[in-house]
Amino acid sequence: MGNLEGKVALITGAGGGIGRASAIDMAARGAAVMCADINTQAAEGTVALVSEAGGQADSCAVDVSDADEVRRMIEGTAERFGGLNVIFNNAGVGGGYTWDQTIAINLTGVYHGLLIGAPFLAKRGGGAIINTSSIAGLVGLSPSVNAPSLEELEEAEGGPGAYIAAKHGVAGLTKQFALNYARHGVRVNAISPGFIETAMTAEFREDPDMEAYLISQHPIGRLGRPEEIAAVASFLASADASFVNGVVLPVDGGYTAR
Repeated sequence: MGNLEGKVALITGAGGGIGRASAIDMAARGAAVMCADINTQAAEGTVALVSEAGGQADSCAVDVSDADEVRRMIEGTAERFGGLNVIFNNAGVGGGYTWDQTIAINLTGVYHGLLIGAPFLAKRGGGAIINTSSIAGLVGLSPSVNAPSLEELEEAEGGPGAYIAAKHGVAGLTKQFALNYARHGVRVNAISPGFIETAMTAEFREDPDMEAYLISQHPIGRLGRPEEIAAVASFLASADASFVNGVVLPVDGGYTAR
C-alpha cells in the first residue's frame, strides 16, 4: 500500500519528527524527496538517513512564512528532480511562541504551500497535497493536569489559543482548496495527529505526571509515533487514496472520538 515509485515529494519541516519520518517513509516507497526546513543542518541530517537507507533525497532551506521562499522551494524541487507530485505542508511550531509567530508559521505557512503549490501541481497534471493540522484543529485541548490559574492564562501571550486557531484554520483551508482544485487533478487532505513522541512534546513528556495525563487522553493507551503519521501521509500521497479528497483525518489513538 502507498507505492510512490517514480514520484517526487516535497516535505517542509523535514528536519525532525513527523517530517523526518515522512521523508524516510516516502523515500522507502520509491519517491525522490526534497527535505525542506528552516534548519538546514537538520534537513541535511534527514537526507543522510534517507541516503543510508538507499533512497533519493536532497535538502533546501525555507521559511514557510515567506511566500517568495516557498515559491523558490517549489520551483527548485521540480527543477532538481524533474517534476513534483506531492507537497506535504508539515512545518510548524508548538508552544512558546507569540500569536503572530504561531499564525505566521502554522497557518500562513500552510496557506503559502497551498496557494502556490496547488496551481503549480494543477498546471503539471495534478498531484497530492497533505497538510499537518492537529487534534487541536478539531477540538479544544484540555490545558494540563491541573487547570491553569487566571494569572497563568493572562501571561500566555500566544498560548494554546494561537495554536488552536492556526490548526483549525489549516482544517478549513484543506477543505476549501480540496473543493477548488479537485477538477484540476489536485487532491488536498490533512492529518490531525494526537500527541506524538517528537521534540515538540518532549517538554511535556519529561514530567511523569504530565506524560501520564497525556497518555490517559488517548483511549489506545499510549502516545503516537512519528512513523505512524508518516505511514498515513504516504497513503494520502499515493494512488491508493485517489478518491480521498478534503479529509481532515485524525490519527490520534481515539483522542477525538470521546
